Amino acid sequence: MKYMMFVCSDTEPETDESRVPDIEVWVAENDASGRRVTGNQLSPPSAATTIRVRGGEVLLSDGPFAETKEVIVGFDILECADLDEAIAVATAHPMAYNGRLELRPYADL
Repeated sequence: MKYMMFVCSDTEPETDESRVPDIEVWVAENDASGRRVTGNQLSPPSAATTIRVRGGEVLLSDGPFAETKEVIVGFDILECADLDEAIAVATAHPMAYNGRLELRPYADL
């Protein structure tokens, strides 16, 4: 089952840095196992372009659609047997300690 894992910032990170796993180890382990299909960091929200079509007109805005303190800073595509495995993979990600991770299964269309 494929999951999109949104990697987000958070206003309340872990204060004990010694508990935070190493991202390079997490990536290497999950790439080697095939659980991580791809992933990357994203440019800051100031580099975003928001696109909308209203009344047949294309409307472009610089920056993110919503003003929030937490932002999406990266993503990973996971291939896991089920939600329990995806949660275990996410729990070991450093941003589970310093940010937030949101898992969303691919929709069956």
